Amino acid sequence: MKPFQGLLFMAGVWLASLTYAQVPVIIKDSLDERNFMPYEINYFIDTTNQLSFEAITAPEFAGNFNQHRTYQNTDFKRNASYWIRLPIQHTSSSSKLWLLEFYDQTIDHIEAYIPQEGNTYRIQSMGDQHPFSDRLFRHKNFEILLHMKSDTVMVYYFKVQSHEFADIRIALRSVNRFIYYALNEYFLFGTFYGMIIIISLYNLLVYLAIREIKNIYYICYLLSVAGYAMSLDGIGFQYLWPNHPEWNNYVVGVFLYSLIVWALIFTRKFLNTGATSPSLDKVLLGLIVLRSLAFITELFFFPQYLTYRNLEIIPLSVIFYTAIKVWNQGYKPARFFVIAYGILFTGFFLRMLVYFNVLPFTTVTHYSLHFSFVMEMLFLTFALGDRIRILKDMRDRALRRIIHQHELNMQLKEKVNRELEAKVKERTLQLDQKNKELEEKNSKLTEQADKINRINSILDLDNWKLKSSIKEVLNERLQEKTMDYDQFRTLYPDKLSCYRYLESLKWPKHYYCKKCSNEKYFKGSTKFARRCTRCGYNESITSYTLFHGIKFPIEKAFYIAYLTVTGRKEYTLEELAAKLAISTNTVWSFKEKVSERIFELTHNGRRPAVSGWETVILDYSVSQAKESATREQVL
Repeated sequence: MKPFQGLLFMAGVWLASLTYAQVPVIIKDSLDERNFMPYEINYFIDTTNQLSFEAITAPEFAGNFNQHRTYQNTDFKRNASYWIRLPIQHTSSSSKLWLLEFYDQTIDHIEAYIPQEGNTYRIQSMGDQHPFSDRLFRHKNFEILLHMKSDTVMVYYFKVQSHEFADIRIALRSVNRFIYYALNEYFLFGTFYGMIIIISLYNLLVYLAIREIKNIYYICYLLSVAGYAMSLDGIGFQYLWPNHPEWNNYVVGVFLYSLIVWALIFTRKFLNTGATSPSLDKVLLGLIVLRSLAFITELFFFPQYLTYRNLEIIPLSVIFYTAIKVWNQGYKPARFFVIAYGILFTGFFLRMLVYFNVLPFTTVTHYSLHFSFVMEMLFLTFALGDRIRILKDMRDRALRRIIHQHELNMQLKEKVNRELEAKVKERTLQLDQKNKELEEKNSKLTEQADKINRINSILDLDNWKLKSSIKEVLNERLQEKTMDYDQFRTLYPDKLSCYRYLESLKWPKHYYCKKCSNEKYFKGSTKFARRCTRCGYNESITSYTLFHGIKFPIEKAFYIAYLTVTGRKEYTLEELAAKLAISTNTVWSFKEKVSERIFELTHNGRRPAVSGWETVILDYSVSQAKESATREQVL
């Protein structure tokens, strides 16, 4: 009896193959999975979208189903109906549950016609235009369950429609294989998106520590990558907007735009293209504007082009070229940036080869772009860390130079102190000797006392000369433009020293009234001010100088003027403001005032017979003009 049943089974398979001109797939427990590539599937393309299921399943229509051995992904016809016929030999003795699965999560509509007992069909609607809760399995792909109650050939029909490219590969696999595959896939997704979250949080902490806006730009780029990947994988539809399938038509384009724009913004800031490559900086800025205009146009007028990704190779190529050029110019932090985008380009290239069927479809090639994004994120994070390390090394070198200079200053100070101590000791010994002589020769007490007074005078003169020599050294360093803030404070430690210096500049020999040219005065209303005895004009010490009317300590203004005149740029505005404990706007405003004074002197060609430092401080254009006019009147 059993051989007879086997003959009947083989005859049934043979008759089915004759009827449908297609060999059915036989389910075997020894094989857990079988993938049907598009060129292995029998399908018919209905460009009119008018054919019904009854017309498709009519016996006379069977000859229209054919395999397309030369099928390429680029051959897919958008908005057409792909009718797929897949005969499967059910095996009731199978110990496994079986299902059919569509890999592509972006297919708009899938109508699965599932054969039932009695030559009837049950319709199951799927696709990303249906709410996620309508699916049989809560999985990102589309699955239908096979019910094998008898040993017979069942013909499954599928109607696939999509407004963009759809991958019509079908997988026949056991439920055990599906669960194993799905768990591993979701584990990898969790790892991928978890890394994005961890790297984003890390960069947020770095931003809170160093307050560099590029870290915020990088976080926005990472979140855009996550959104773009989730919209392609179907993870976003499953977990973020499961009840809004209409969003699937827009989210891919929105996140793609966000990814490209934030990549361009981050590139400009990280590579500092405004300083390292101004021409490419303008190109990047232009790409941001053009991509934004294109996105707005597509969003409101041509939404069908939102998911068009081929043109994105242009901004990515510009970013890659910019990184290489900046790196060649000696900007070391760009090296990891170049590696990151080189890996990303490799991922795009592999994905393209899979799309054009040059490379076979495997898990590695299918998710090559995800792997590239992971490596890119890691190397971009290395690039940010490398930049911080380089800046720290530069700061450490500057601190070491400052410490070395401070040590030299201390050595000079100790040398001077030792010389002073030696001379004091020498003078002390001489005094002791004189005291002994005074004790021995009481009669010469007055004469010896005079000698001691003269010796003390000599000591005071030597001390004064030593202090003067120290100040002369500092003044010479001031003229040589090599003085730092601590050394500068040695010359001008407080406002009194600054006022005395201004007094020596304004009235080096005698006083002239700026109003009536009188040469006699008495003390004014404020310290160092002078009031004319004739007209009563009260002239403050800061009048006709750059420091008139300032609202912050004059000794700090002296140092700002010194840095501006000498042209030293060892401090940024923020660092100088922190060094002097005043606001950045105050530093900037006073530097602008000094720069305008220097420009005025240079433009007018006036070269007074004093140093450049004094020329900038005093307003000679006013004071000298009045003095000359007064002298001419007197003459």
